[in-house]
Amino acid sequence: MRTAYRVETVRNAERELMARLPEGALMQRAAAGLAAACAEVLGRVAGRVYGSRVVLLVGSGDNGGDALYAGARLARRGAGVTAVLLAPDRAHGGGLAALRRAGGRTMGGDSSSASERIARADLVLDGIVGIGGRGGLRQEAVPAADAAARSRAAVVAVDLPSGVDADTGQVRGDAVRADLTVTFGTHKPGLLIDPAREYAGSVRLVDIGLPLPAEAAELEALQHADVARLLPVPGAESDKYRRGVVGIAAGSARYPGAAVLAVAGALRGGAGAVRYAGPAGDAVVARFPETLVSGQGPERAGRVQAWVVGPGAGDDAGTVAEVLAAEVPVLIDADGLRLADVDAVRARTAPTLMTPHAGEAAALLGASREEVEGSRLASARELAARYGATVLLKGSTTVVAGAEGGPVRVNSTGTSWLATAGSGDVLSGLAGSLLAAGLSTVDAGSAGAYLHGLAGRFASAGAPAGAHDVAGAIPLAWRDVRGH
Repeated sequence: MRTAYRVETVRNAERELMARLPEGALMQRAAAGLAAACAEVLGRVAGRVYGSRVVLLVGSGDNGGDALYAGARLARRGAGVTAVLLAPDRAHGGGLAALRRAGGRTMGGDSSSASERIARADLVLDGIVGIGGRGGLRQEAVPAADAAARSRAAVVAVDLPSGVDADTGQVRGDAVRADLTVTFGTHKPGLLIDPAREYAGSVRLVDIGLPLPAEAAELEALQHADVARLLPVPGAESDKYRRGVVGIAAGSARYPGAAVLAVAGALRGGAGAVRYAGPAGDAVVARFPETLVSGQGPERAGRVQAWVVGPGAGDDAGTVAEVLAAEVPVLIDADGLRLADVDAVRARTAPTLMTPHAGEAAALLGASREEVEGSRLASARELAARYGATVLLKGSTTVVAGAEGGPVRVNSTGTSWLATAGSGDVLSGLAGSLLAAGLSTVDAGSAGAYLHGLAGRFASAGAPAGAHDVAGAIPLAWRDVRGH
């Protein structure tokens, strides 16, 4: 599992470690890992380090020091290294001296030749702003960042791209777009959450020995092994009830396909059986004859271990209220989010999982879609606190915030091809099935999102795919995770 920590926690761990190490040792660890990563990039883009052209964009403070020390290491291997000093009076003294001793050159950021030097570079190393930066780039740094973006150079960011917010993933102005970010000690939240994640490129973690307490993690990102441990596997004595039965209250005369797709996701989600209660029973049985269909509403549908309500429900507020009164875990999606009374959700004694996309979350929060997309972490947490429920906020990076707080789960297995009608209905059925199998709301939401994202990748393989294709690829994603 990958974890991410807030800046304050990282700073405290750095101070604790530096107190036990010789002066400057921690920065040298970071610079060594950074230089090694840059050497690998140069091997790909220039064929070798010796004779390559490297430009350092150096701001004030330790981030600039990391870049300077790494540049010195590359200069000693024969690279032509030039540091563009964006704050000459505040550049890291030790790093600057090391670069000059290694044969590196320096120039001011306002130099007319700085942009020309960047344009000819094989690699640009972004050491403008560290993890403590807030807001976008300062105006004096924008020309250098723009020149790097226009160049053919590989752009490598030190710890995180300058101009993005390390703690929130927000981008409030100009920022550097990196091909690779080399981060130290731990991931920072902004490297895992959009929109900042888009600026980071690939991310490489360099272990520098930070003593980070596990309980202080801000974010968690599941990997194959983590999901494999969560997925239910039937035992020799299992029957459909021991495996879990999920109820689907979805669809309407106008949207029968939503019911079909939710059932499709549920049937492939590990539960022993699926009960459907709604007006689209004929469409469901025609596609999935193994479904247990009831025309008498959720209360008389029979025994279930979890409910999914809302996909394609239209204005059927009565069914939503009926499901919310059930004493089993409930997943609320799509129209159900609009129809669910906040007090009824908060009053529930069984767990609740809400799965809005950014537009639905914005409507529930009284905010704009842009505000939600720009602050995904804060939006998911606020919604979870308001409803007393776990919230799975769908998007390019799906986040899962628990009702009781704690680390937020983030998932990035998806593909942009999942932005297709009905994809969310498949996810709701899949995650609901995992709830019925006994997973917690956080585990069901995050494991479901992980499998759904993988299924989207397998279904599309870089080409358009429909929601039914995604549902069909869930078993392939399941086998991929289990056989990692």
